[in-house]
Amino acid sequence: MTKIKLCGLTRTCDIEAVNELKPEYIGFVFVSDRRRYIPPEKALILKRQLDPNISAVGVFIDEKAETVADLLNRDIIDVAQLHGDEDEDYIARLRSLTDRPIIKAFQIKSEKELALAERCSADFVLLDSGTGTGKAFDWKLIGNLKRPYFLAGGLACDNVEGAIQILHPYAVDVSSGVETDGLKDKTKMAAFIAAVRKEDRI
Repeated sequence: MTKIKLCGLTRTCDIEAVNELKPEYIGFVFVSDRRRYIPPEKALILKRQLDPNISAVGVFIDEKAETVADLLNRDIIDVAQLHGDEDEDYIARLRSLTDRPIIKAFQIKSEKELALAERCSADFVLLDSGTGTGKAFDWKLIGNLKRPYFLAGGLACDNVEGAIQILHPYAVDVSSGVETDGLKDKTKMAAFIAAVRKEDRI
């Protein structure tokens, strides 16, 4: 079954919605210049309200490994998602500080990035057009990637079924595709999840 990640949650009502809708993952953005940024103190409050069966993912760009590990080890998040220039040395450093899962994001522009994703030592890779661009990349580039991956970038209720049919990703990741006026929209979140799970039942 395709897993679902709803990223960029910032409000208590967002948590209430996901507790009802039951995606496998939600995301908190810890990048201070991004619109969906929340400070760790607020993330902790939201995490305490989150259904324990839903994993909280922290999104980072070139953050100190010690800072990421601290949020993981304090159970503010369950998984780290790295969107910057973090290399294999960084991932090894983070693994020395925590035993929590790591997702490494790759901006897919050519087969070169796919080759890097294939070799990456992170637990999962995330394939995206950028960091929070809300646009899809050329899915034909994915080819025959042999490892589980999160598919992100430009997904919404109207195209996620097709994406799953074509690509069979481990998980789909959405943020702007389930928003209205820059805020999470429960109706759109519910429709997105229904579309994914409808496809899984076929």
